[in-house]
Amino acid sequence: MKYELVEPTLSMMRKVYELIMSEAAEYKLLPRALSDLYEHVHDFTVAIDTETGEIIGCAALHIVWEDLGEIRSLTIAEGHKDMGIGKRLVEACAKDARALGIKRIFALTYVPKFFIKCGFEKIEKEKLPHKIWSVCINCPKFPDCDEQAVELTLEEKPTEQ
Repeated sequence: MKYELVEPTLSMMRKVYELIMSEAAEYKLLPRALSDLYEHVHDFTVAIDTETGEIIGCAALHIVWEDLGEIRSLTIAEGHKDMGIGKRLVEACAKDARALGIKRIFALTYVPKFFIKCGFEKIEKEKLPHKIWSVCINCPKFPDCDEQAVELTLEEKPTEQ
């Protein structure tokens, strides 16, 4: 199976929403409102099966602060997991973060093992004060969040000579 990573169009966001909500229904990630996805379409990268045109994965890089970004809504469709798509989506988010000058990216996740395989380290959520007070405080699970925090410090992109 071949796939490519693309920037989504607004017409793709309903399918992205369905993908996210199917995982949220199984408590694998937090749900997102469709209106929120439209509003943050530029945050997303989607994986598309090049043979069928089906959206098979997505991830979003959300800017939290001048040097901090969050990977949100990383999910892969059933039947397409364990093919390296998730890792490529994380790498795409990291590349975008570097291009913006972001020094650290993090995720709140129910599957920290995946992120650790991608080079992240577990951290205490308290190390993320901007996140906790700007977004998490509005979550129905706050303050009893059962997600785990992981973080990756990004190396500076080498300059070309």
